[in-house]
Amino acid sequence: MAVAITGSAPRPSAALRLLVVVAALFGALLGGAAPAAAHAALTGSDPAQGSVVEQAPEQVSLTFSEGVAMGDDSIRVLDPKGKRVDRGKLRNLCSGSVVKYGAGLPPGLADGTYTVAWQAVSADSHPVSGAFTFSVGAPSKTSAALPQQEAGGGLVGALYGIARYLAYAGFVLMAGGAAFVVACRPAAALVRSVQRLVVHGWAVLTGTTVAMLLLRTPYTGSGELSDVFDLGGLQQVLLTKPGAALVSRLLLLAAAALFIAVLFGAYARAQEAGGTEEAGEAGEAGESSAAEESGDGVEDAKRRKDLALGLGIGGVIVAAGLAATWAMAEHASTGLQSSVAMPVDVLHLLAVAAWLGGLAALVVSLYWGPTVERSAVRRFSRIAFGSVLVLVATGIYQSWRQVGTWRALTDTSYGRLLLLKAGLVVVLVGIAWMSRRWTARLGETAGPGEEPGAGPEGRPEAETEPEAVTAPEPETDPDAAPDPDPTRAAQLARQQVALRAARTKRIRDADPDRLGLRRSVLAEVSVAVVLLAVTTVLTATEPARTAEAVKAGAAAGQSGAANRPQVLTIPFDTGGRYGKGTARLDLDPGRSGSGNALRVRISDPSGKTRDVPEVKVSFTLKAKKLGPLPVVPRHVGRGHWSADGVQLPVPGRWQLALLVRTSDIDQVTEIRNVKIG
Repeated sequence: MAVAITGSAPRPSAALRLLVVVAALFGALLGGAAPAAAHAALTGSDPAQGSVVEQAPEQVSLTFSEGVAMGDDSIRVLDPKGKRVDRGKLRNLCSGSVVKYGAGLPPGLADGTYTVAWQAVSADSHPVSGAFTFSVGAPSKTSAALPQQEAGGGLVGALYGIARYLAYAGFVLMAGGAAFVVACRPAAALVRSVQRLVVHGWAVLTGTTVAMLLLRTPYTGSGELSDVFDLGGLQQVLLTKPGAALVSRLLLLAAAALFIAVLFGAYARAQEAGGTEEAGEAGEAGESSAAEESGDGVEDAKRRKDLALGLGIGGVIVAAGLAATWAMAEHASTGLQSSVAMPVDVLHLLAVAAWLGGLAALVVSLYWGPTVERSAVRRFSRIAFGSVLVLVATGIYQSWRQVGTWRALTDTSYGRLLLLKAGLVVVLVGIAWMSRRWTARLGETAGPGEEPGAGPEGRPEAETEPEAVTAPEPETDPDAAPDPDPTRAAQLARQQVALRAARTKRIRDADPDRLGLRRSVLAEVSVAVVLLAVTTVLTATEPARTAEAVKAGAAAGQSGAANRPQVLTIPFDTGGRYGKGTARLDLDPGRSGSGNALRVRISDPSGKTRDVPEVKVSFTLKAKKLGPLPVVPRHVGRGHWSADGVQLPVPGRWQLALLVRTSDIDQVTEIRNVKIG
């Protein structure tokens, strides 16, 4: 027994309204999206951010949380006037699991504040950039101009994000729609709405892949849209891992085009000639047709079965290859257990396509196609249930790999998006459960042999469109003269077509079970659109493990900065003759306890060391009401004083008082703050 779910072709305006709703929802979610978050994070630098070094370093080195791609211009060092001073040659300092790059500096750099601007492409294909400063000798004002736009932002970033979303959507529609035809409802190969769904999915995926390939140069570099025509940049993109993945996707899409041609060509003709689906249903009831008993019938059935098997195997191979082009260039390709994560990611994408793409094929069949058999809905329901199980298993693994801790679920953007995605999946599963209930109720309420809308031999009627229907013979007196007005005849024909469509819709909607199934499936598709958008944003967000590691590194860096040697350069003027000069104080290691060593150097305005009659230092911590704690350094050489075992009992922001006496009556005391860890 087959129970059919009737469907009528709505006006084109209804389809247009649905597309507008989907586009508006997509725009609301992604239209104002910020630039893609950095997936590789800067975890350290030498010199450190904000540090003051006594002598100019030989190079500036950067350490990252994961592998990055960088070129000679990826690290730029600018002097206080904004002039580039690095040697313009990248140094690869990577060792083992440490990802480190450097840029050489010329000798003899003047004192002042220097700016380091850097840009790279992380191993999962997303651009990352940043800047920081360090000072040589003493801080100074700087006029270095930095890029106002983050890498991967602006118009180019927005276009690339839209292309990524549409690429996912195209893959889901193409792969899932084709799987629905082969595995659930072979007769759908004849349905024009399903054909358009799959073909449009292929076209969208192909177009967005080409667009992403052209946008890679400005997306990871200049940010200028005009650079999409930079052939030299495109050549460089083809040598990268993301470029290779996009080219591989285009080659696989050529194979997918051949698969679609066979699916809606030879396979569709075989279904039209043999009615495989209805023969299968009759076999389930223990029936067989006379045609199947003949030798030709058996041979045709075997040919159709072999064709379906070949399409199934070939489709799985092509779909898995396409899914692998995402896995090899995004989150799964880097980080923890990448050799396991990549095949898991492929399974995850295939399950998404089978579920959501099949759901889209089902909804267009229900609303824009001929009758849909209950057996096809039940087969899809079983496949969807299996897909959900795969999604749960692979999703749990991916969540553990990318999040790591329970706290990261709420403390990071990635974790919060993941919770939102999980909530949407739960909602989608709940609506799917309702759809299964509507399907079961259809089976319970159908009468014996009831097959609404079935055509000859139990096959679904061919899909029709209103404009393709010819005007029926007018029911008039045969002796009466024919209506000479063709406009009037065409108007009557359109009215009759509209009346038949309205009658079909009224009969369809009179059955609350079938109406409930349509509405629940449409609700599933609506939630799936949101789910796909959230997934796209999630893939462009810094994984929670990386974000937590960066926070920990920043905290350690702050602690380390507090424990680094404190270097102070203090100008003074005692007011007397030769009263001007500069004192440089080094407190090492600059932490609480009694193991600090204090070094003082006095120099004249020209920078030459000079002696003065007296130098004293004291420390006061007002917050704890400690001090002043006096330190009397001993004279160890011309212009140099030293004191060991300087005791600072507790960490905090101490006040350092420096007393300098340049004559019997000329002296001054300078106050500075110093952070003690």
